[in-house]
Amino acid sequence: MEQPKYKRVVLKLSGEALAGKQGFGIHPAVIQSIAKQVKEVVELGVEVAIVVGGGNIWRGKTGSEMGMDRATADYMGMLATVMNALALQDSLEQLGVETRVQTSIEMRQVAEPYIRRRAIRHLEKKRVVIFAAGTGNPYFSTDTTAALRAAEIEADVILMAKNNVDGVYSADPNVDANAVKYDELSYLDVIKQGLGVMDSTASSLCMDNNIPLIVFSIMEEGNIKRAVLGENIGTIVRGK
Repeated sequence: MEQPKYKRVVLKLSGEALAGKQGFGIHPAVIQSIAKQVKEVVELGVEVAIVVGGGNIWRGKTGSEMGMDRATADYMGMLATVMNALALQDSLEQLGVETRVQTSIEMRQVAEPYIRRRAIRHLEKKRVVIFAAGTGNPYFSTDTTAALRAAEIEADVILMAKNNVDGVYSADPNVDANAVKYDELSYLDVIKQGLGVMDSTASSLCMDNNIPLIVFSIMEEGNIKRAVLGENIGTIVRGK
């Protein structure tokens, strides 16, 4: 049996990753593919927690730019992440993977409230835990949520799955043909160069807690498993 490099991981999925090429909403084939890849990792004995964004449905920043109160817009974005989390839970459970959704904003009819010790217990029982509704606070991104939850549950690594790039580049490779891909970086490099891997709050939190980050493409089947096995895919960002 293949031996995973990491025992407990946080998988960070952007909302856009769930939309696929259509760019909005939830694409059934994409979410099913992600669920299958997660199942492969669970079958290796790895404990998997997932933080999902909501940009495929609503972005707080967009609402704010339209003149909406920023806090209200952000709360709407948190609710969008819950919709994505429930869709992902459904896809995983159709494959026989036991899953729990925990939300930072209480909505007991659809999910458990986030409780750190309960989340860890679910992981120990090999259940996939999906963290929804961000941190429960406006002004914080789901990248920051991933960093915070990774620190709280003592995850070995954050796996940041991207749908439009296969790693960290010196510039946007979709715009700049001369963009250079990095194999390895430090969080200090990311912050100093403003590389946009994750926001500065999330980067600082990862750096302070020495949590490594692997940035890779979700569009290639099996990449989540490759990352967990320690194969050289994408870009690794280290704490120190």
